[in-house]
Amino acid sequence: MPVATPEQYAQMLDAAQEGGYAYPAVNITSLATINGALKAFAESGSDGIIQVSTGGGKFASGIAGADEAFGAIVLAEATHRLAEQYDILVALHTDHCHPEKVDSFLRPLLAESAKRKAEGKNVLFQSHMLDASILPLEENMKLSADLIKECAALDIILEVEAGVVGGEEDGVDNSDMPDDKLYTTTEDMITVYETLNGLGRFLFAATFGNVHGAYKPGAVKLKPTILRDGQKAVTDKYGADAEMDLVFHGGSGSSLEEIRETLGYGVVKMNIDTDTQYAFTRPIVTHICQNIESVLKIDGEVGAKGQYDPRSYIKKGEQGICERLKEACDDLLSTGNSIYKK
Repeated sequence: MPVATPEQYAQMLDAAQEGGYAYPAVNITSLATINGALKAFAESGSDGIIQVSTGGGKFASGIAGADEAFGAIVLAEATHRLAEQYDILVALHTDHCHPEKVDSFLRPLLAESAKRKAEGKNVLFQSHMLDASILPLEENMKLSADLIKECAALDIILEVEAGVVGGEEDGVDNSDMPDDKLYTTTEDMITVYETLNGLGRFLFAATFGNVHGAYKPGAVKLKPTILRDGQKAVTDKYGADAEMDLVFHGGSGSSLEEIRETLGYGVVKMNIDTDTQYAFTRPIVTHICQNIESVLKIDGEVGAKGQYDPRSYIKKGEQGICERLKEACDDLLSTGNSIYKK
């Protein structure tokens, strides 16, 4: 059962916090991206997190279906089966569910986990993200408190966000967000802890200038010390056990120095999507360009079936995402740190 149980997932997060490393959390959309991710974690000897966004679920359900929750269920169930082939643990997570989609996306997935649990099975997803950062903090925390109780009843962890991650992802564009919204304040971090502590376990995506997307060096101004100062304020007030499990969004394109610095401030999960998207696409484009006359039936020719068979290039994309994700495991120091015991 290499998809972690809720208990194993909690142990994974504890091990990362105590060991000073974090897990790559990779967004997947298909069997090929699932397999690339699982191969990467296995070859790195690292546990990891596989996550599905609302857009990923919609894509997976097909053009005719376009059902975000149904597609997410399909991807999660496939991961449960495919992960049986490996000897590392992965947790399943949903990414960036905005308030208007809680009832159509997040709650149906919780209902599916409740059904599975009643049948004696593992929950479908081990954690979910509520991204209510667009709301005033008081409203954000009210909705977060309601949902964390629903999650905790199923031993599922809730990820919350205060402060807005810039850039564009999954059709949500925060590119024009004012700078002050991109940095979570110390007071915000205290409020999140005070509101959610005792209701259930949570992950906290505190923002420190991080953005979604790809940018040239120097374009993104990260301030990881925001995490340090916020954690210190919380632990000074409530003790060392109050240290929060933090999440680094927008990890693609960040420098190794910035990534490693956040590990010392309590980051246990770093989302990676843009870089793995590119790593999947680049070898496919190379295949098409190098075999253009075989892939296309030019001037009435018949082409070469072995070159335009989608399997011939999709497997290269699968290997591409595998290689980039192994690099992420190295960057986050999770390589060789699996807690899985057969």
